[in-house]
Amino acid sequence: MRIVSLVPSLTLTLFDLGCTAEEVVGRTPWCIHPESMVSEVEVVGGTKTPNLKKILNVKPDLVVLDREENPKAVYDALVEAGIDVFVSSVEHPRDVPHMLRTLGRAIGREEQAESRAKALESLLLELEQMPVPSHRIAPMIWHKPLMSVGPDRYAGGVLTTLGLVVPAFEQGGNGYPVVTPEDLIEHRIEGLLLSSEPHPFALEEGVAIAAQVTALGGQSMWCKCIDGEALTWFGTHTIEGLKTLRLAMM
Repeated sequence: MRIVSLVPSLTLTLFDLGCTAEEVVGRTPWCIHPESMVSEVEVVGGTKTPNLKKILNVKPDLVVLDREENPKAVYDALVEAGIDVFVSSVEHPRDVPHMLRTLGRAIGREEQAESRAKALESLLLELEQMPVPSHRIAPMIWHKPLMSVGPDRYAGGVLTTLGLVVPAFEQGGNGYPVVTPEDLIEHRIEGLLLSSEPHPFALEEGVAIAAQVTALGGQSMWCKCIDGEALTWFGTHTIEGLKTLRLAMM
């Protein structure tokens, strides 16, 4: 099977499930893991602006997309071109086992996918039964404008799975609200988690935000830099991401 992946975390997942560089024949420039494998795979454009001609030239049997990460117009163009498409829709770590099993069937790697899905299910059960201190936190993903992630997006679900409280700064939005110091005060945020991607936050940037809050008479907040891939890369990386962030919060 010849596969094009337009989702970085699912490119990693394909290789983790046993695909080879002869099978994964197209990727985005942000598909950087596993480095030793993706270096052999042709870049066919970005997640938002893939090059349909390049995709057709590598003659894929399947193109892997994500409902949130890739525009619907990309899906429509691929379907119109007669290309089979797999579309993931993951909003919480608990959605990942089903996605892995479905992807495994689509690429003929059912056994590997089942093993990974069961391992994740075991970890999720373990986390449910583990008492953890609860903190009201704001995961920050972009600096100008300052943006966070809501509890109804995958990154928010990762953090709530670890026992953290992620407020919904806005109702009915896209899940990635623009946040002001006043919002941080209103929602009684105790700490800022500063993601390394898509904006590579420096600790000093978080400290400056916290200073704005205290200058307005708000609460003191702690700041911690976290691994952005652990926060947002879903698929086989979900287990590692949860474990990485659990350790970071101890």
